[in-house]
Amino acid sequence: MTPRERVLAALRHEQPDVTPYQISFTQKARAAMVAYTGDPDFDAGWDNAIAWYSGLATADGWREVAPAVWEDAYGVRWDRTVDRDIGVVCNTRVTPETLDDYRFPELLDPVYLADARAGTDRFILADLGFSLFERAWTLAGMEHVLMAMAADPGFITALLDRILDFNLRVIDLACAHDIDAMMFGDDWGQQTGLIMGPARWRAYLKPRLARMYARVHHYGKYVFIHSCGKVDAVFPDLIEIGLNAFNPFQPEVMDVAAAKRAYGRDLTFFGGISTQHTLPFGTPEATRAEVRSLLATVGRDGGYIAAPAHSIPGDARPENVLAMMDVLRHQ
Repeated sequence: MTPRERVLAALRHEQPDVTPYQISFTQKARAAMVAYTGDPDFDAGWDNAIAWYSGLATADGWREVAPAVWEDAYGVRWDRTVDRDIGVVCNTRVTPETLDDYRFPELLDPVYLADARAGTDRFILADLGFSLFERAWTLAGMEHVLMAMAADPGFITALLDRILDFNLRVIDLACAHDIDAMMFGDDWGQQTGLIMGPARWRAYLKPRLARMYARVHHYGKYVFIHSCGKVDAVFPDLIEIGLNAFNPFQPEVMDVAAAKRAYGRDLTFFGGISTQHTLPFGTPEATRAEVRSLLATVGRDGGYIAAPAHSIPGDARPENVLAMMDVLRHQ
């Protein structure tokens, strides 16, 4: 089977010949792997199953406005003095008084997707990051968004509706091309549950997510989401509104084998390899055992894309990363 055929089988909950996998690195982790292996192309032979395309529908608005401070297409500024991969938001773009005047970026057709299929046998994934809750708090501030969910429903409803309208137009542009799926990045969770709680998630996010997922399915594409944290309380809701694949499936905050038993007929799980414990603090032997267990349990009967539960962090031990890959590449 090709990598794409393996992902499609996983999404149909059929057993592929081998479980597909997808590995990505933070900048610090990649540098550590290059230093450890002595090879800048150490991962050249790794057969990632997914061709991943980000930055949908907006011009590249990234510009450095101060040392290590970058502004994106939405006018949000990110201080990257500590986190070089993403950064920390350091300005406020939207308030209740300025929402009506805020203008989203000009939409552009992601024409590069027109050639995405050429020369690859991978599954084509178009990624809209910071897609709803995250877009709201990056624009208005986390504390203001959470307070509005409790005390200012008019503001948060208006803000989320404007983001939804923008996202639906992005979906139309992306899904007009020959892609397989759309991924929506939108972290809702922390280590112990949903940041805003299940009730407010259902009140404010679920109906808008339902419209986004339905629009993707209208074009015959699959729906993936990325949400860090313990969000399994809303797995039934996500299944109800049409989610196909859930990422990153953190074993530190949920029982991945139990989740497979409970929801594996409806959801494909994408992730599951521990980035908080095993990769940074385990041994190569423990890493191999964990990956083999995931392939045998979560990967049984399809419904699994093996991956670390996030881009590999900088504190991951290179020998553990190589042990993980040894198992994945020799299934």
